[in-house]
Amino acid sequence: MSMQAYLAFVAACIALALLPGPIVTLVIANGLRHGTRAALTNVAGAQAGLAIVIGIVAVGLTSLMATMGYWFDWVRFAGAAYLIWLGIRLIWAPVEGVDLEAPPPPPRGGFFLQGFLVLLSNPKVLVFFGAFIPQFMDMNQPHFPQVALLGATFMVTAVMTDALYAIAAGRARKFFSARRTRMISRISGGFMIGGGIWLALTRAK
Repeated sequence: MSMQAYLAFVAACIALALLPGPIVTLVIANGLRHGTRAALTNVAGAQAGLAIVIGIVAVGLTSLMATMGYWFDWVRFAGAAYLIWLGIRLIWAPVEGVDLEAPPPPPRGGFFLQGFLVLLSNPKVLVFFGAFIPQFMDMNQPHFPQVALLGATFMVTAVMTDALYAIAAGRARKFFSARRTRMISRISGGFMIGGGIWLALTRAK
């Protein structure tokens, strides 16, 4: 994997981590209602779930790449198309902002388990990482170390951005209006569409 590909992955991670998804919504809601500490505990739980997902992807992709060989490039084209589709959905989907009412009570085990379960209960996470990570991998290098590096990079990016959301939610209730949430969603969607097109064109060369 070249440095250029890795830096492109880092940029994509930042755009994706800022995306208002289930975890971000949960973190903001708990931050607004229960404070920064509860939201940060959500983040820790989500990171634990993310580590499991990335581990599954690492093992699965390594086996898939070894089996499919050249045909795996078509899987990566499909992944690029999936990113573009997600970006279009983000731009056109209605955004209502974050619910300022109290979120559902955390399960027995507290906010850590809540964040953990919310991440693992979303099957799209596994599908997404299975499509996203291969775009930046080099087929001529060992597969598992690359997935581990890219997965760890995304986790670091995600924990930083989620923590910023948690801290901001605990201090600035009015920041997460519907208008600003919509703006973040559309910007993130644009990044995803652009990234998907760039990846598809790169693989076509």
